[in-house]
Amino acid sequence: MEAHAYRGYCLENVRAHYDVVLISGAEPTWEKDFLLDYAVADPTDQAALVAAGRALAERYGLAGVMTWTEWYLVPVARLARQLGLPTTAPEALQGCRNKHTSRSLFARHGVPSAVSVSVRTEREAADAAALIGYPVVLKPAAHAASMGVIRVDTADDFPGAYAFAARTADHGVESTQVLVEEYLDGPEVSVECVTHQGQTTVVAVTRKTVGMPPFFEELAHVVDANDPLLAAVAPVAVAALDAVGITDGVSHVEIRIVDGRPRLIEVNARIAGDMIGHLVHLATGVDLARAAADIACGRTPDLTPTRRQAAAIRFIYPAYSGTLTARDVVKPTGGVERVRFQRQPGDQLVLPQDGGNLFTA
Repeated sequence: MEAHAYRGYCLENVRAHYDVVLISGAEPTWEKDFLLDYAVADPTDQAALVAAGRALAERYGLAGVMTWTEWYLVPVARLARQLGLPTTAPEALQGCRNKHTSRSLFARHGVPSAVSVSVRTEREAADAAALIGYPVVLKPAAHAASMGVIRVDTADDFPGAYAFAARTADHGVESTQVLVEEYLDGPEVSVECVTHQGQTTVVAVTRKTVGMPPFFEELAHVVDANDPLLAAVAPVAVAALDAVGITDGVSHVEIRIVDGRPRLIEVNARIAGDMIGHLVHLATGVDLARAAADIACGRTPDLTPTRRQAAAIRFIYPAYSGTLTARDVVKPTGGVERVRFQRQPGDQLVLPQDGGNLFTA
C-alpha cells in the first residue's frame, strides 16, 4: 500500500477537478474510489498502452494523459503524442531518464553540474574514479529513488561499491550503464517547478535530510514558503529544465549547495515522491497534482500562492535490520497532520547497509 500512502493525495486532488480513467499494470484497489473507469495493461508495453489509451479515448474523449511514475514517463508521453494531446517530447523525457544524457546536456548549456563518466565495466569505473578523485558517487544511469546510488571514499572500497551499483543498473530497462561522478559535498535541496508551453514557474524549494552513508536515503523533507534559498536556486533549476527540453509538466529538480553555489544533481520530469507535492500544497496552497493535470489537458495552471507556511515529513527507520515485533506511537498533537505505518508486526525490515532500501525498511 506504499502507493496509497505516497501518491494517494495526487489522485484525490486530480479527481476533485477531473473525471479520471486509469491504465494500470494490475487490477486497481484503493484507486477505484477515485476512478470513472480503468483498463489493465502493462504501461511499459507501448503497444498495449496505446491500445488501452485509444479504447478509453474512444469511450470517454480524453482531454489529457499524465503519470507521476518515473518508469512510465516516456511511454505515457508517446501515448499522449499518438492521441494528439499536450506533452513534453518523449525524446526530452528519455534524456531526463538517462542521467548520462542529462549531464551532457547540462554541460552543453553551461548548467553547473557534477563531473560524470559513463562506464560499462569495473575497470573503466575504477579508472574514472581515479581521474575524478575520491570521494566519488556511483549510480545507475537510468534508475530512480536513489536505488543503487553509493558514495565511495577510497579505492579499497571501490570493488564492493561498484558491484552494488552495477546490480541495480543490470535491472534497468532503458540503460545498464553505471555513472562515476564527482561527489558534491553540501546540503541537498530540490526545486519544485511547473512548466507550461516552455515557461517555467519555480514554486518551492525543499530542504532534505539525507542519511545512512555511504548511501543516500532521504530521511526528511521541509518546505517553507518563506525560504530565502528559493531565489538562489531558481535560476539553475530553470536552466536545467531548458537544457533537457522540458516544455510542459511538473518537475522535481535536485540540487546540492557546494561552497554556497547550486550544482545540479538531476532533473525528474514528474511530481516529487515522498509526498513533497503535498508539503508544497500545505505550505503554499499551490496544488502540483492539479497543475500537472491542467497542463496535460492544455490548460494554464493556477500557481498563485494562497498561504505562506511550512510543512515537513519525516521517515522513521529502525536502528538495525530485523523483524518488526510491535509498533506504537504517541497520539499526534499540534500540527501533525498524519502518521502512517508502512510495515506490519512480523515484517522483515532491511536497512540499506544490509541490502534493503526505502521499500524494505
